[in-house]
Amino acid sequence: MQATSPSTVSARQFPREGSFDNLYLHDFARLAVGVPLCKVADPAYNAEQTAQLLREAAAQGSAVVAFPELGLAAYTSDDLFHQRALLDGCEAALAHLLTVSRDLPTIAIVGVPLRVEHRLFNCAVAFQRGRLLAVWPKTYLPNYGEFYEARQFNAADEALSEEVTLLGQRVPFGTRLVVAAEDMPLLRLHVEICEDVWTPIPPSSYAALAGATVLVNLSASNVTVGKAGYRHQLVAQQSARCLAAYVYTSAGAGESSTDLAWDGQALIYENGSLLAEAERFQRRSQLLVADVDLERLSRERMRQTSFGDSVRHHAPLLKAFRTAPVVLGLDLQQPLALCRRVERFPYVPADRTRRDERCNEVFNIQVQALVQRLVSSGIHKLVLGVSGGLDSTHALLVAARAMDLMGWPRTHILGVTMPGFATSSRTRDQAMRLMAAIGCEAREIDIRPSCQQMLKDLGHPYAQGEAVYDVTFENVQAGERTSHLFRLANHTGALVLGTGDLSELALGWCTYGVGDHMSHYNVNASVPKTLIQYLVRWVAETEQLGPQGKTVLLDILSTEISPELVPQDGNTTGLQSTEAHIGPYELQDFNLFYTIRYGCSPAKIAFLARHAWGDRTRGDWPDGEHVRRNEYPLPEIKRVLRIFVQRFFRGSQFKRSCVPNAPKVGSGGSLSPRGDWRAPSDSEATVWLADLARIPD
Repeated sequence: MQATSPSTVSARQFPREGSFDNLYLHDFARLAVGVPLCKVADPAYNAEQTAQLLREAAAQGSAVVAFPELGLAAYTSDDLFHQRALLDGCEAALAHLLTVSRDLPTIAIVGVPLRVEHRLFNCAVAFQRGRLLAVWPKTYLPNYGEFYEARQFNAADEALSEEVTLLGQRVPFGTRLVVAAEDMPLLRLHVEICEDVWTPIPPSSYAALAGATVLVNLSASNVTVGKAGYRHQLVAQQSARCLAAYVYTSAGAGESSTDLAWDGQALIYENGSLLAEAERFQRRSQLLVADVDLERLSRERMRQTSFGDSVRHHAPLLKAFRTAPVVLGLDLQQPLALCRRVERFPYVPADRTRRDERCNEVFNIQVQALVQRLVSSGIHKLVLGVSGGLDSTHALLVAARAMDLMGWPRTHILGVTMPGFATSSRTRDQAMRLMAAIGCEAREIDIRPSCQQMLKDLGHPYAQGEAVYDVTFENVQAGERTSHLFRLANHTGALVLGTGDLSELALGWCTYGVGDHMSHYNVNASVPKTLIQYLVRWVAETEQLGPQGKTVLLDILSTEISPELVPQDGNTTGLQSTEAHIGPYELQDFNLFYTIRYGCSPAKIAFLARHAWGDRTRGDWPDGEHVRRNEYPLPEIKRVLRIFVQRFFRGSQFKRSCVPNAPKVGSGGSLSPRGDWRAPSDSEATVWLADLARIPD
């Protein structure tokens, strides 16, 4: 087979036909690592152990499976590598594996010593369906400490040939090779061997710039104290720097213990995140499987301009890479569910320790940003509306910490509760109790008289005694509150602190201009609703406001989210419910994260949401009993996603185009036109709605 020069991955063959529940239709690829039992210098035994794992990987739907360095012979064969019987045995073992693979779509990569040009090379050989695809020789041969590879092998750059004849097939040979799946354009594969990744510039770095999305390392790496952790660091950093998946396999039980020990560590990372790890020190063969999001990797490379700059800087070298094409021919008609954890709350870590760390960091980001705005403006006072709901509660907590940090009294905060036509006694009471716990100045301004006057001036039916609760009726109240806050700020020499959150901005659930849309500064604008819930709970459970403060915070958390703008007699369902109108925030924040952080299509978001939210038996809900353990079927996921698509892409951008200043908090959370999100205010949602139609009902 003749390799060709790299081709541009642009003409994607999507949407492909197949089952919506098949992970490959959503640009995932199942990758596997095999750690077989081995016997030193027994290629036939090693090949049979490898074959069993290969069949298992194929049965599980894997696109790629990798095996250890020199695994067909065993790495510790040492000078036996110069014995013809062993080398012939390794080629016979490879021939057996080719036969085994004849009806399997999975690309297998095994470690083999190969004779090329009268010299011996430590090689990785890829094959599929009985056909050899590529051979990569090892670039860097360790010859220090316990390693003496230069005694038996030659380095890759000593080879003259770019092709070799192996088992009667002509195969591309060299380190600058990428195997490309023609029916899965985002799957592009490169292999390096053990020491290669321990060097300052691993060969896989150039391969990634040349288009490889899956980087594989066949290793034998003996174990010493602390080495396993260092391997994690190496693989994690290489996958992160290369914006790639990195598959690492290592030799395990059966290697010689003459002077060394072996732990069989195997790892699969995606852009710095660990997806799977094999059990170490096992006396059995192991197969490790993980699903990698190739689209996410591709998008990250498009988004990070420095990746493209690196391609440009190394263009002459990258043009030397060759492409070996392959057709996987995977069965896309059958469902194939993800074997990958998808967090229900992508903005909130499920692990308690990490969640507390995240809450502390988010809180401090908001506090530091607010302090800087106060210092730079020369203003020492804040005014904000306190409704007794989540967003204003969290903004008030941030404001209090900012005052503490600056050594100013909390009475520099003027909290104002402004009951309207639909304000409940519960939220009013919560607002007053919260301000008392904070120790800020508290006021109450009844906005109903001024709203009544405005409705009368407008000729609105409500002013004439008719129960008309339209958008004008609602926005008059929202606008009146904001108008009072700005005039109070003028009057007291303060800044108006905004309270609206990222979720509301995404869905356009805010009153434009003179409404909750506007403020002098907003600390919540890049914090989603689900994270605010946990931030408030974190403050409560750490008792930062004392026992009474904890009680009121927990009461606020248990209050249904509502704008309280329409009286209950005008709402047939009783209390005006935000989530009944725009969908559950836990789903909408999920939709938001995968839209703005990874640019996923609606169909892919629905696939992920079904995996995350469709199983009530999962145990990864943050805070355990505190979280509603909801289960959403696909039709409900689709319904809520339709609301998101229509509101986010078509109806709300004009509000985001002029939002107040606010600090960016997380990598997946800013809609500021001055930062992460620049979009036209008059775009259509047609293409997203068309993709939404791909989701089964």
